[in-house]
Amino acid sequence: MKVLVTCLSQSWGGLEMYAITTVKLLLKDNIQAEILCIKNSRIFKESTANNFVVHTVESAGYFNLQAILKTKKILKNNYDLIHSHLSKDLWILVPALKLGFTKALLTLTKHVGSFIIKKDFLHRSLYNRVNKIFAISSVIQKNLVDTCPVDESKVELLLNGIDIEKFDPAKSDKNKIRNEYKIGDKLLIGMLARFTPGKGHEDFINAAEIVSKKYTEAKFLIVGEPSENEEEYADKIKQMVVDKNLSEKIIFTGFRKDVNDVLASLDIFVFPSHAEAFGLALVEAMAMEVATICSSSDGILDIAIDGETSLYFQNKNADDLADKMEQLINSPVKRKKLANRGRERVLEKFTSEIHASALISKYEKLLETNFN
Repeated sequence: MKVLVTCLSQSWGGLEMYAITTVKLLLKDNIQAEILCIKNSRIFKESTANNFVVHTVESAGYFNLQAILKTKKILKNNYDLIHSHLSKDLWILVPALKLGFTKALLTLTKHVGSFIIKKDFLHRSLYNRVNKIFAISSVIQKNLVDTCPVDESKVELLLNGIDIEKFDPAKSDKNKIRNEYKIGDKLLIGMLARFTPGKGHEDFINAAEIVSKKYTEAKFLIVGEPSENEEEYADKIKQMVVDKNLSEKIIFTGFRKDVNDVLASLDIFVFPSHAEAFGLALVEAMAMEVATICSSSDGILDIAIDGETSLYFQNKNADDLADKMEQLINSPVKRKKLANRGRERVLEKFTSEIHASALISKYEKLLETNFN
């Protein structure tokens, strides 16, 4: 089986990272996998660093003729299947497939929901060529059927997974971050997210302000960086901390590759996203046996179980978030219980092996159905 994974995005977040993960998983299972991305994008740099077979276009967008013609040439490499991680890629892939009379099957993983109905003639033409769509959560699965011109039979749930060898508390250094930022044994609460509106940075900071007044020794960690064109929002969030006189309480680490060590250092992990399609960072924290608090919304409901693996707080409600933080600060026993059950749930449902096995099985069934 020969697969071309595509993600023509200039950004760098969970969606883009999972395109890289898909190639790694396929290669690990001895499937010939290559990647198509934008030249000099972050995905390109990461793919090159991982020694993938990389194909590039200069830019993408809607009906980019240069990209379509370049992709048409790339598709002559006799792929059995093309797997895109960005629906916008269809505007390049479908014309390229049609112009080249290429019979390769086309699949799409839908990572992000849409509020726009896309059932016009052009979208019907694009989605008609897609053989199967994988939704990363139940809310995305429903959103796809509601907004896109696809039959329910074309859409299947495929939950993401993580590398539990990497996210293993027994193999991580819980003191690395504490020593680096001179935190010592103080209680540490953190969040990990790209700097973009809707990730809940404001809620986290407002809750930290409330909690820090009562628990003066507590420290807070914000991990992540802005993608292209998001620097202004990141600056706004950092200024918010200054304005609230929380600079001594809240630490900005920027982007970290040692996420497992970062998570290992935490007493409590917060996932305050307003409308997350899935939430890989939450799964990673659960795998690291950290007590988690998360907003009760969207794809998070497929991951965490309130009172069992995590505590839910009311979406966008900083007061409720602060209350849940206090509950866990005051109960090490509850933190331990949530942490243990959280890792168990990840091992049951969200490992890379479980994801890869399900994905390859779907590939094989699709190829068998269409070519036998």
